[in-house]
Amino acid sequence: MIPAAFEYYRPSDIAGALSVLAEHGDDARVLAGGHSLIPMMKLRMADVPHLIDLQDIAGLKGTTIDGGTITIGAMTTQHELINDDALFAACPIIREAALQIADPQVRYMGTIGGNVANGDPGNDMPGLMQCLDASFVLVGADRTRTVKARSFYEAAYVTERDDEEILTHITFAASDAGFAYEKQKRKIGDYATAASAVLITKTAGKVSTASIAMTNLSDVPVLSEAAAAALVGTTCDAAAVKVAVAAALEDIDPTEDNRGPVAFKMHLAGIIISRAIARAWSRA
Repeated sequence: MIPAAFEYYRPSDIAGALSVLAEHGDDARVLAGGHSLIPMMKLRMADVPHLIDLQDIAGLKGTTIDGGTITIGAMTTQHELINDDALFAACPIIREAALQIADPQVRYMGTIGGNVANGDPGNDMPGLMQCLDASFVLVGADRTRTVKARSFYEAAYVTERDDEEILTHITFAASDAGFAYEKQKRKIGDYATAASAVLITKTAGKVSTASIAMTNLSDVPVLSEAAAAALVGTTCDAAAVKVAVAAALEDIDPTEDNRGPVAFKMHLAGIIISRAIARAWSRA
């Protein structure tokens, strides 16, 4: 289908993008990679009279690593994340997750900012950002604020970001923890039926810290503090993993759709979480 007519803007800086947002209010939307918004416009599910393309804003691109802090510009593509060797050395789970997003054609255009900002429960990066305890930098006309990924998502497609704000950067600590991003999907390019990000550190043969998050198993990404707590202090043996998985399953609320009924998704989630814990532990 063809979208409804719209005005197209391509500002060269954040100030220009914010100016258009301020001028047109609810009639304006920002465009990152476009893989979520453009299909909705073509299907006439989204009416966007004023479209603001962020492609030309150089300050929104690239990754910096300063000491133990990683900062990624919102317009950095999945392809760029995958091919950034310094980022892989500082936080290898990013590459592992990005490689499982859609297909190469999508990853060349799809951005990390677009993936985390629109609140789609099927997107991979929101759960991973919660696992990493990342923060999102939101810039508006009269303020800049930072919001934790763990408090950013309120419901499906509903986030803490105000309409007049632009998500510009993502920050999180470098991690040498054992890591895993496990994902099951029906076919290449599809959203996850169930996915899980896990980080584990080991001290004296036991789990010293753990972080477990899940994707597309509720209307928001889910961080399971109870599952992580169940692993800490254990040798990550089968009994401990079983308790952790049971705790994680208590925190999710999948719905029936064309990827399967609730019972199937709960069963699959248990398998995916268990695999992610095992692989993260093997790398710790």
